[in-house]
Amino acid sequence: MRYSGFRVIKEALTGHKGWKPIWRNPDPQPSYDYIIVGGGGHGLATAYYLARTFKQARIAVLEKSWLGSGNIGRNTTIIRSNYLLPGNEPFYEFSMKLWEGLEQEFNFNAMVSQRGILNLIHSDGQRDAYRRRGNAMLLAGADAELLDREGVRAMYPWLNFDNARFPIKGGLLQRRAGTARHDGVAWGYARGADRAGVDLIQNCEVTGFRIEGGRLRGVETSRGYIAAKKVGVAVAGSSGRVMAMAGMSLPIESHVLQAFVSEGLKPVIDGVITFGAGHFYVSQSDKGGLVFGGDIDGYNSYAQRGNMAVIEDVAQGGMALMPAIGRARLLRIWGGIMDMSMDGSPIIDKTPVEGLYLNAGWCYGGFKATPASGYAFAHLLATDTPHDTARAYRLDRFERGYPIDEKGMGATPNLH
Repeated sequence: MRYSGFRVIKEALTGHKGWKPIWRNPDPQPSYDYIIVGGGGHGLATAYYLARTFKQARIAVLEKSWLGSGNIGRNTTIIRSNYLLPGNEPFYEFSMKLWEGLEQEFNFNAMVSQRGILNLIHSDGQRDAYRRRGNAMLLAGADAELLDREGVRAMYPWLNFDNARFPIKGGLLQRRAGTARHDGVAWGYARGADRAGVDLIQNCEVTGFRIEGGRLRGVETSRGYIAAKKVGVAVAGSSGRVMAMAGMSLPIESHVLQAFVSEGLKPVIDGVITFGAGHFYVSQSDKGGLVFGGDIDGYNSYAQRGNMAVIEDVAQGGMALMPAIGRARLLRIWGGIMDMSMDGSPIIDKTPVEGLYLNAGWCYGGFKATPASGYAFAHLLATDTPHDTARAYRLDRFERGYPIDEKGMGATPNLH
């Protein structure tokens, strides 16, 4: 079934009796050419591009719960490509270009809204840093505008411009950035992969890998053994636990990242705003709720819940930026498990086990990278060569001395 305005009108006139499930729910086959472990955004996108773009077949996605039950279904929905370093900016700009044509490509409304993102400037040194970042973005083919104080005021006059500690002196604006509906992204990729013949197998947890002579033969699952020629692992915060079953120790730590949604309010923020003097970012959903977040909790955990210290820190950032937020009531809080790499940048690479591939280390950047991550991982699986924009994301870059330290924090995962 292909969706269209005509189809919506037809179903409305016929009692909506013609809609069908948007993907199948098959049982696993005894073997596949490709198995993708993880039914989140990156895993589903990988399967989609592997089948549609690289014309591969006999593909399965194995998800231990339901599709989209992990971080893809619980995030702050921001998409952007305002990075600095050459190892990152071309990749995220490639992802931004894929976002711009995504809904038309897989014929599903992912609610991609290019409403813009504004990174606020609070000091002269920060202005210089953002000018450098903006120039790097322009060189990579992205868009960037450096705004002065009055340029920011024209967009958001209600911000606290004269905060004694953090006065607003300007901002770096990327107009093509914005938000997308996280569930819609997962469902769109799942539907597209299913239409291309991919088996999406839910409630199928991988419990081990069968490796013989350094070569992967298949995976052990809660629904039995499944043979495979190649296996790609894209399980975000569970990367360390899953890869440990293959005898690998990753340069990754798992941390909790909390996010928050307020009660529904009248429209006040038409874009995305980030607080330059602390880690706070906020946008407004179509339902009216303010969606915001900040730092990870800073300690290793696999629990999808956080602590009060970070809640207080995020609230302080929000109050410093826009004191009016203190009048809004908080509707809900949730936590996701982040796979924090040593340098804050991702890993898309082969592993020492022949036939086993890894997609991990996305830290805060997982959602915005979904299209490019899936495309680059599919390229690697299909061709055994890295995609041009992902050549820097090697697993051994820490050993070789080639980290991609976007924040300049060093090899300390909890600071990224």
